[in-house]
Amino acid sequence: MSIAENIVRLKDEIAVACRRAGRNENEVALMAVSKVHPAEAILEAYEAGQRLFGENRVQEYEQKSTVLAGLKDASFHLIGPLQSNKTNKAAELFDAIDAVDSLRIAQRLDAAAEARSKQLPILIEVKLSHEESKHGIAPEELPLLLDAARDLRSVEVVGLMTVPPWSEDAETARPYFRELRRLRDEAVKTHSKLTQLSMGMSNDFPVAIEEGSTCVRVGTAIFGKRVYPAVP
Repeated sequence: MSIAENIVRLKDEIAVACRRAGRNENEVALMAVSKVHPAEAILEAYEAGQRLFGENRVQEYEQKSTVLAGLKDASFHLIGPLQSNKTNKAAELFDAIDAVDSLRIAQRLDAAAEARSKQLPILIEVKLSHEESKHGIAPEELPLLLDAARDLRSVEVVGLMTVPPWSEDAETARPYFRELRRLRDEAVKTHSKLTQLSMGMSNDFPVAIEEGSTCVRVGTAIFGKRVYPAVP
């Protein structure tokens, strides 16, 4: 199937999952995860109506961005871990940063965004898995980070994200999605703008939607398998 056909199919599947969960399909955004796929694939998705994209690495997207500069109504989010020495470039290139895992990174993004007179939405990544490969803050650290982030002027925390352990059985991800929603529901009582939940990928997004996801991150089911190695 083509990229355009994959997008149509996925939107239908999202709509079905939303109906099953008693939700409006407009509450769930589809993010096309374009990491390690060429700019040409992104252009193809754009022509098919896709506007929200996720990239994992600052350097990789910087190389693509010259080709994609004309996509004025597209939105590109950084969804991979961000090193402190790349915060300036990330604030320049991306419309949002979806994987902030420390106050230090949030503060550096705030300074970089302020220098560009830019308002930058961010998500806090919460580590709910015990896997060493996963990133994010510990759940018990979330309230302190959210309170400290109130002082930031050019960065605004608008939600949470998490990545559960991968499994062929989507149901194994449900407890992780449910816990992230619980954390958000608790935090939003005192942080009213914390409304977004970025969770769910190609193999488990219907379950994530049932548990309250507002954005599902889908790569393989749109673009197919990765076609070239990621830039270090």
